[in-house]
Amino acid sequence: MVTTEQETKPKAAQRKGRKSTSALVVGGGVAGMQAALDIASQGFKVHLLEKSSSIGGRMAMIDKTFPTLDCSACILTPRLSEVSRNSDIKMHTYSEIKSVDQDDGNFKVKIHKRARYVDEDKCSGCADCVTVCPVEVPNEFDQNLGFRKAIYVPFPQATPNVYTVDKRGEPACRATCPAEVNAQGFIAMMRHGRFEEGLEIVRRTIPFAGVLGRVCISFCEAECERGMLDHSLSIRNLHRFLADYEIDQGTAKPVTPNITKKERVAVVGGGPAGISCAYQLAMMGYPVTIFESKPKLGGLLRYSIPEYRLPRDILDIEIQRVIDLGVKVRANTHVKSIKGLLEKNFKAVFVGTGASQSNKIGVPHEDAEGVYHAIDFLERASTGQEIALGERVAVIGGGDAAVDSARVAKRLGAKDVTLIYRRSHVEIPAIPGEVEDAKEEGIKFMLLTNPIEILTATNHVAGVRCVKMRLGEPDHSGRRRPVPIPNSEFTMAIDSMIIAVGQSADLKGVQNECDCSEWSTVNADPVTLATNIPGVFAGGDVVTGPLTVVKAVGHGRQAAISIDRFVNGVDLAEGRHKQLHRVQSYEVDKSHKEPEDRAGMPKQSVVTRTQNFSEVELGFSEATARAEAERCLECAVCCECLQCVAACTREAIDHSMTDEVFELEVGAIILATGYKMFDVSAYPQFGYGKYQNVIHAMEYERLINAAGPTGGHLIRLSDGKIPNSIGFIQCVGARDVQKGVPYCSRVCCMYGVKNAVMAKEHHPESSVSVYYADIRAFGKGFEEFYEMAKTRFGVKFMRGRVAEVMEDKNTGNLTVRVEDTETGELHNIEHDLIVISPGIQPPEGLEDLAVELNMSLSDEGYVDIADKVITPVDTFVPGVFVCGCADGPKDIPDSVSAGSAAAMRATIILANNQKVN
Repeated sequence: MVTTEQETKPKAAQRKGRKSTSALVVGGGVAGMQAALDIASQGFKVHLLEKSSSIGGRMAMIDKTFPTLDCSACILTPRLSEVSRNSDIKMHTYSEIKSVDQDDGNFKVKIHKRARYVDEDKCSGCADCVTVCPVEVPNEFDQNLGFRKAIYVPFPQATPNVYTVDKRGEPACRATCPAEVNAQGFIAMMRHGRFEEGLEIVRRTIPFAGVLGRVCISFCEAECERGMLDHSLSIRNLHRFLADYEIDQGTAKPVTPNITKKERVAVVGGGPAGISCAYQLAMMGYPVTIFESKPKLGGLLRYSIPEYRLPRDILDIEIQRVIDLGVKVRANTHVKSIKGLLEKNFKAVFVGTGASQSNKIGVPHEDAEGVYHAIDFLERASTGQEIALGERVAVIGGGDAAVDSARVAKRLGAKDVTLIYRRSHVEIPAIPGEVEDAKEEGIKFMLLTNPIEILTATNHVAGVRCVKMRLGEPDHSGRRRPVPIPNSEFTMAIDSMIIAVGQSADLKGVQNECDCSEWSTVNADPVTLATNIPGVFAGGDVVTGPLTVVKAVGHGRQAAISIDRFVNGVDLAEGRHKQLHRVQSYEVDKSHKEPEDRAGMPKQSVVTRTQNFSEVELGFSEATARAEAERCLECAVCCECLQCVAACTREAIDHSMTDEVFELEVGAIILATGYKMFDVSAYPQFGYGKYQNVIHAMEYERLINAAGPTGGHLIRLSDGKIPNSIGFIQCVGARDVQKGVPYCSRVCCMYGVKNAVMAKEHHPESSVSVYYADIRAFGKGFEEFYEMAKTRFGVKFMRGRVAEVMEDKNTGNLTVRVEDTETGELHNIEHDLIVISPGIQPPEGLEDLAVELNMSLSDEGYVDIADKVITPVDTFVPGVFVCGCADGPKDIPDSVSAGSAAAMRATIILANNQKVN
């Protein structure tokens, strides 16, 4: 019986005294499968729970079994098929126990099933999705020796044979981007040279790949996980490359309007917020009209950001693409009333009029001739108006507008340009790269200084009187407040001054029809951007005050979503407050990446660039862009490029799937949770993780497996060389009190012997040595197998303690320093490859499961058994049984036997429950 958390439980389950006749088997390895099959053969329903995407467990990874050397896949595959075809076995893969409650002899188990993002009923396992997926990550099934795609099946015989999309959450770059640009997605496409598809991913969220590729403040780069390894990715420059590449190659496809809706939308303000909103709405099919007071669209992008940073042809191309989508433009038009637009049958209105009024500093003679305010100054320069600056210019402020003004003044002929800022260089809010460029161009920075009076001669600025500052306690912004230093005043002669201390919304602007703050910024809902007027939304600087272009673009996108919901009568806020999991640093595998330098942006020389307004940054070459894209760590694994969706003809892939929590009610539980391997890097003297040719036993299994990363060829991954000499080190992480594993792992001896024999089968001429503390080879033909390894295959065995493993850096060969404890001699033996056999430990999560079941664990951390002689599969909790390695190390035959035994004990309870019912 299965219910979701939202569903009510079936009435039959609520009948007093009713006992469940179904069982839950936790773990889909060979022991769990055997238990499930045996219970089902008695006519009882079984829920088989497996945390990975396929059942099969460790046995699916190994090449052959011991002592028969039978093919593991040949034995396992029919069993997988038998489980999948049994109508009494319900598989719950990609699932884990969330909680367990006991009630009147039944177990109520809540299961957390992770979203597979693939419909199990529709997927045919054709692998068309795999061929188009651009993401490659280390393959856990191959012990990270090979690679897999973000959409995958762990092995060819996977059961169910359904693909899974590996999503770890939101990567830091996307989580911190105000416009939610899918950086990992477009970068993944760039790695494969698929620039058109990469650009399309950028354009899903913003219309300004080229514009933001030049002027974005790059929140994404500040949080890029690659920066924890060496340097963050140059994300901004990468999506600039995509836009530039399309222009250079002439590959832009014509844009066709697809206006399918009748509800008209008005956008007031043609800056980045307004254009972004119109763009998103047009793609949804809405007829949109932008009302702009100036002659052309662009807002501060066109009239304030200098052309050496943002060439106007780039801006024009991207604005034209928005217009080509069917957006109408009413330029040179001052909107007098927002409500008037609604009365003219516009269904909704977006207000994005920005903050284009320069702030004043409030000192005497601020209105003198030769004193300019940054927004007006930059607009005059952008439109080619003549500006008489003189030779000496002071710029007041430390933001982007201040730095832009200083660099523009230099290009307009000023010889001595000084930027005066009241805080230190640490607090300068301008883009750091722009600050460095300004310094290179000869701009002087006078820090911890504040103007207190503008000096004039015949009403024209002649100088500025300043005071030195020191930093005091932090203010409301979190920055240390500048405090004047007494008696530190001084004067400096200047010919003109540019004041760049921030911008404000127009105090008399049309936005004041809405509920506004005392600074005339609109009070809009922070999530939906709805104003107090139904159908009117606002975003960008007119809401936030002067911030960043990318924030304004993001507001435009969110407002478009709200407008679409408003038009369709859908709740504006529902589902939009949910925070997605941001991938954390510890979740990102950096082990397969070597440190690399970040790609540098080529620039014009300082000598030439200060003479004109041509673009300073020249852009990446194709080779540089692809090399930089290769540095991406692919933090979230799936990059949501949606290439798989397009490739799937059965429409089986659904990226909107969510995790599910449901409840099972069962009469018995069998724990077949398997084991984990000891982390052999805890013995640094053996060189694992340091020397490439030192591997552990499960990695070796994947090397010799025909379905493994080398197709079954036993080679050294460091150089592809066939190893002529292989050394196997046993008992690593077993019988070591200091490492917290005082017990013997039992199976490692014969497991190691089997691997040694397999080495000889692959390369009969190779020399194979086993270094061991003891050999456990009792029963089941193990002794005969051990003797066969020595006599027939010529495997050498040395009882002794390995002290350390050393590497020859020139050849990659390894020297084992070992003491032969039978002779007392110390040996240095050279090998091409070293294989470490790790001990077996309790699986991760067993402690949490024990708490849920109120179950005790042994001193070693395994499930405690009530009576190891009489009832060897019974725990201390009635109705809970154990098999496989959950209660201690076992080989495959013992695991299968224990599975059958646990099934027998469980069916006794289920049969009794059946009688009671």
